[in-house]
Amino acid sequence: MQKILWADDEIEILQAHVLFLREKGYIVKTVTNGDDAVYEVKHNDYDMILLDEMMPGKDGLTTLNEIKDLAPQLPVIMITKSEEESLMEDAIGKRIDDYLTKPVNPSQILMACKKILNSKNIISEKRSQAYTNEIARISMSLMDMSGHEDWIDLAIKISRMDMDIDDTSDNFREILYNQRREVNVEFGKYIEKKYEVWVNNMRNKDRPLFSVDVIPNYIIPRLKSGKQVVFIVIDCLRMDQWFTLEPYFYDLFRIDKDYYFSILPTATPFSRNAIFSGLFPIEIEKQYPDLWSLNEDDESLNRYEKELLDLQLQRNGLNLHNDLKYIKIMNRDDMRNFEKNIHNYLDSQMLAIVINFVDILAHSRSDLPILKEIVPDEAAFRSLTSTWYNHSPMIGIMEKIARSKANVFITSDHGSIRGLRGSKVIGDRDTSTNLRYKYGRSLKADKKNAIFIKNPATWKLPNRGINTTYIIAKEDYYFVYPTNYSKYLNYYKDSFQHGGVSIEEMVLPIVSLENK
Repeated sequence: MQKILWADDEIEILQAHVLFLREKGYIVKTVTNGDDAVYEVKHNDYDMILLDEMMPGKDGLTTLNEIKDLAPQLPVIMITKSEEESLMEDAIGKRIDDYLTKPVNPSQILMACKKILNSKNIISEKRSQAYTNEIARISMSLMDMSGHEDWIDLAIKISRMDMDIDDTSDNFREILYNQRREVNVEFGKYIEKKYEVWVNNMRNKDRPLFSVDVIPNYIIPRLKSGKQVVFIVIDCLRMDQWFTLEPYFYDLFRIDKDYYFSILPTATPFSRNAIFSGLFPIEIEKQYPDLWSLNEDDESLNRYEKELLDLQLQRNGLNLHNDLKYIKIMNRDDMRNFEKNIHNYLDSQMLAIVINFVDILAHSRSDLPILKEIVPDEAAFRSLTSTWYNHSPMIGIMEKIARSKANVFITSDHGSIRGLRGSKVIGDRDTSTNLRYKYGRSLKADKKNAIFIKNPATWKLPNRGINTTYIIAKEDYYFVYPTNYSKYLNYYKDSFQHGGVSIEEMVLPIVSLENK
């Protein structure tokens, strides 16, 4: 369902208009001032804005300007009592999509909304120019990125732009792809410079939140206040995939979003264990060697997430024990069984759910040529993720969770990126097999394509024997051994991978859902 935000200080006398739009199938959120309108655009997703030009405090044009800074492509219809030509020129200059003059009747509002929301030509020539200008602004902003908040804002903006142009020409998609590559070049430099400093000074207030901060910052305060919490981790879910899923939650929950950085490597054995333990990998191995050790194979490293979660809660003064439940959902049968028996889980104070579909899909795409045809790019990956959710038991599961009145949090442990450029790597037989990161001895690769970590402890990573080195791929590179280089270069090219340094893998949403 399409979602409209209507900002008007006289919204009470327009309730008939609001009801009419709702009866026509639109979701309508109303606010009475410009500040609330800007807040809504910043924290929630809308398909269109109806904006009153004359509001007390922050007027319509000022509000429009701030909305366009946050969401340049969001359609806006200005509603005004004035037909003054200069006013309309100002509004049009700030890229409104239409305007109506009061008084307006419900049919006028409906027709204006339909004209914009149901248009087949999603991005007109004017919109294409707006995107081109926005890309130019992004390039300029890369020279003046002052902190992690700027990178989060940029990651959100690029995800939104990527989704907005899903139906545009390949030429424009290529322009945005090149822009993302440029962004990731600079992001890699930023992470290489800052990450080691951050993880060795966790009391620094200027650092981003990391995987280890998710439960202490979001879950534990709710538990300590006596709230019931459902914590859902969708493995390998990118930010843009969450934005695609978000509309499914509009009718059930009030949504608030925050963002954090995955730890490195951006891979499940490291990042998801960091979430559940509240510890960096070197700390997990040191404190709980029976539960996590790099000497085990990767598939064994996530066996004890419930135990690590319980220990983290205990360290924070919460002894839930039998009041803590955990389930890992690997396939549709698991999900059906969980939906059928969910009442047995929702009687606990905390329920942790891990869902592996998106990660399995990303890995399977490399092995199944037909899946590569079905999911050729990010837009198709988003679409398939949406289709999975819409036709899975998740719909029923979330409806039942909403009725439970629990506080719900959804996040991911890491994202993914399409690996498009191979980089030769040399290592001994004990070197790990991952495509976007490796650890071992005597590792050699092109330093332009990877971060080299020769002292793992300073990056909060464990050693695997003497002289362990980690290399972590930057941008969209992936590692390939010289043996059968061409074969494996082509086999893994254009597959969705994770473990490296990119905004797609590292910048992740943490979403709070409160039932309506």
